[in-house]
Amino acid sequence: MTLLRFELKRSRTALTVWTGFIAGLLLICLIIFPDMKDQASELDAAFSSMGSFTEAFGMDRLNMGDLMGFYGLECGNILGIGGSFFAAYIGVKALAGEEENRTAEYLLTHPIPRRHVVLSKLLSVLIQLLILNLTSVCISLITVYAIGETVQMDSFLILHAAYFLLQAEISMVCFALSASIRRSGTGAGLGLAAILYFINIIANITEEAQWLKYFTPFAYADAADIISEAAADPVLCAIGGAVTLAAAAGAFIIYIKKDIFS
Repeated sequence: MTLLRFELKRSRTALTVWTGFIAGLLLICLIIFPDMKDQASELDAAFSSMGSFTEAFGMDRLNMGDLMGFYGLECGNILGIGGSFFAAYIGVKALAGEEENRTAEYLLTHPIPRRHVVLSKLLSVLIQLLILNLTSVCISLITVYAIGETVQMDSFLILHAAYFLLQAEISMVCFALSASIRRSGTGAGLGLAAILYFINIIANITEEAQWLKYFTPFAYADAADIISEAAADPVLCAIGGAVTLAAAAGAFIIYIKKDIFS
């Protein structure tokens, strides 16, 4: 528990900045919704004429005049892109940072098993993601009620649960990467999140690329699918959960056997 508290304390600045940034953007988007609502028919008509671009972002299935449609499109992108970048950032720095900062030798000379070190850092990553998502949910709900709107609570909660799983999957893949490298791989982690995002866009554009959905967590966090069906794809979610667990287990195996350089 001591190491976990230390990790959370050390990460509090980055967590505060990222959470404040994402929550702030959600707040701004929702505040402007009443004004956007009056122009919904014009926006929907404009979006419908964009061809493949419309399908890539699910705008053909979302109504901008409806709060959930607006939330899924605008706020969903903030949570998806911003949340995945944050998840990649904290995941890829978790273990590699000790060697990069020359603190691994000091840490591992203490009577603490390596598996305990990995577990503490893993829990720190997941707790940070949980704080980010709970803050986002609270800010969103408070703002929605403040502007006199209501949400479809089932779709709203499923959407946020899907984004949390997306972030957990990306963070654990980057966490496993962090266990295998000796320097911070921030660029690689953020690049991975960006690649996965664009893979989902490609899968949405063309029927021939539908199989790509099985290789990106953004597929089961697609706001258009969740809001229109009030459910997330169970197969894709199961794959995401399996990848998350496998990556976390891989991080344990790699780090326990790894030669640590001071």
